[in-house]
Amino acid sequence: MIVGVLVELSNKNVDKVFDYRVPKEFEKKIKIGIRVKVSFGHMELIGFILDIKKEDNRELKEILEILDKEVILNEELLALGRIMQKETLCTLISAYQAMLPKGYKASRKTNVNKKIYTYVKLNNYKEQGKLSASALKIIEYVKKSGPVLRSVVNKISKSSVDTLIKKEILTCYDQEVYRLENTQEKGSKQYELTRDQKKVVDEVLNDQEPSTYLLHGVTGSGKTEVYMELIDHYLKLKKEAIVLVPEISLTPQMVSRFKKRFGSNIAVLHSALSDGEKYDEYRKIVRGEVQIVIGARSAIFAPFCHLGIIVIDEEHTASYKQENNPKYNAIDIAIKRSQYHHCKVLLASATPSLEDYARAQKKVYKLLHLPKRINNRELPKIEIVDMNKAIRKSKNGFSLELIQAIQDTINRGEQVLLLLNRRGYSSFISCSSCGYVEKCPNCDISLTYHKTSNTLRCHYCGYGTKVNEVCPHCKEKALKQMGMGTEKIEEIIPKLFEQARVIRMDFDTTSKKGAHEKIINAFKNKKYNILLGTQMIAKGLDFEDVTLVGVINADTSLNIPDFRSSEVTFQLLDQVAGRSGRKDKNGKVIIQTFNKDHYAIKYAKDHDYIGFFNTEMMVRRQLSYPPYYYITYVKIMSKEYSLASKESMKIGNYLKKKLTSSIILGPSVCNVFRINNTYRFGIIIKYKNEDQLYKALETLIEHYKSNSKIKIDIDFNPNSL
Repeated sequence: MIVGVLVELSNKNVDKVFDYRVPKEFEKKIKIGIRVKVSFGHMELIGFILDIKKEDNRELKEILEILDKEVILNEELLALGRIMQKETLCTLISAYQAMLPKGYKASRKTNVNKKIYTYVKLNNYKEQGKLSASALKIIEYVKKSGPVLRSVVNKISKSSVDTLIKKEILTCYDQEVYRLENTQEKGSKQYELTRDQKKVVDEVLNDQEPSTYLLHGVTGSGKTEVYMELIDHYLKLKKEAIVLVPEISLTPQMVSRFKKRFGSNIAVLHSALSDGEKYDEYRKIVRGEVQIVIGARSAIFAPFCHLGIIVIDEEHTASYKQENNPKYNAIDIAIKRSQYHHCKVLLASATPSLEDYARAQKKVYKLLHLPKRINNRELPKIEIVDMNKAIRKSKNGFSLELIQAIQDTINRGEQVLLLLNRRGYSSFISCSSCGYVEKCPNCDISLTYHKTSNTLRCHYCGYGTKVNEVCPHCKEKALKQMGMGTEKIEEIIPKLFEQARVIRMDFDTTSKKGAHEKIINAFKNKKYNILLGTQMIAKGLDFEDVTLVGVINADTSLNIPDFRSSEVTFQLLDQVAGRSGRKDKNGKVIIQTFNKDHYAIKYAKDHDYIGFFNTEMMVRRQLSYPPYYYITYVKIMSKEYSLASKESMKIGNYLKKKLTSSIILGPSVCNVFRINNTYRFGIIIKYKNEDQLYKALETLIEHYKSNSKIKIDIDFNPNSL
């Protein structure tokens, strides 16, 4: 028997199946989709069996070891990987690796063990001669408690436990346990749906086609209840469901709500879990122990065999698109999987992406509406503070209006959410004498000051250095902190508000395991009355006592040099505003900005998604941007500036010659020109129908695949340029 094996190396030069002979003793264990160990050159590698071939007389290396009893990549996932390879131009192995947790990847470095506890239990005990006092104590303990951990009774007397096992009075056995705690009770909590919610549910369930829906529901309209009602229906039909959330911070709240309804019938998959926890959760799915998976982007690959529905919450969020290879979009994968399973896909957001809302208008997706908050509660009133006028009277970046509103909210015993989409203490450090700015030595970007660690850090490559008091350029003691980040605001708040108890939620405070959940629970339990954070606090969180949301600088995302900056700003403001006044109390929002007349700010003030959509669509049409045109971004990177520049010009000319139906812009330097000492040039391809696109790009990849000095990176429909 001969098998085709795809090895673990993600390199275009070995992006193919290699043939190996199967020793006779392995033949009965061979299945497509399992992992095997093989000899590859001078290395021993892990790979997936993708093909079984007829015997022939070629001289071939033999498989060294079979690693799996059960199939890791089923028929659907194998086909999905080939689609990803074709549509994102990634290597096939990278597509398969993206689908799997560490314990299941093809990798020599994979070594995730099952968690095993050793128990003892009492056999049919009859008195057998004289036993020691400790042995009798152990028997009585196990008799009363049932099976117990051996480590527990060992504390009474290890030698007595050994004796009792030897005399077959006790039986010792191993049992696997899952690392994540899970409630075992069956959930039951259920709410009566509103008329709007019921209309949405009925429309989905009465539709016989395996359609994709876009649910446009204002913040606080009860989208999660709709998800659960639909999922409940499919679970009763013995089907399964995947629910994607965009931020790890949203997972605990979503899981908590689902457990109240569905009990322990849930697996959780996201990057904050340990390798062992992911491995356990994945095996729950493989073993058919759960019907629901909740998680971030990669949970879309959960290996269910009978999918009934896929829900993508906050579908507009950029995090559903993977930024490194394979550059897949979870929404695209969801739709591909729905075609295989003939199931429904529900995309949902208060601020849908322009592309998806345009598709819904063209009937590519079916548009559903939740236009009102639960119990007809009003959306929060939004006040815009013009910082051009307010800056003179402001204190440490807080306008008098925001200071007064925060004080009033604290006095009422209610809670405040404060958004500043910039972490760190200050944006950068500059010399007031000569204008020198501390920059990363590896990247073309200024360093951000973090006071807690007293370091300057690069948020691109991770470089860090201690802060100097003396300017290295003019030697004057004139280095000053410029701009503000969340760390600095956290320090300022107690000086402005005596009763303030502030907790910060950003990348720095949530890097430790379980940090998201601890911060959310602490705030929910009112240990703190101000939650300060970056964009991770803007979406999906539900706190009944938050009646004020403050946006300290709405222009942070507006000033990004990218065609999506207005859309990102509107979405961020509308979403964070939606955290206010979600229960019985009226909410208020104060947005500080230097651009009060910008249409993204104006429409956010009025919660007017349709107005923003229509205006932004006109801008996109005039500038030939999505959804009127597709975009592909080609990055050319090299450690040598001159080589990157020369090759990018050659590639630009080649693409202009080959893609005559497209608009080709560039090459030009990327927004951040140098990262990790690598120079980056970009070429933008805009197109509606371009038959030659994939062929031209595949030719480029093939041409440069053996060139160690030049790297080509291709991103279809990128989030940013």
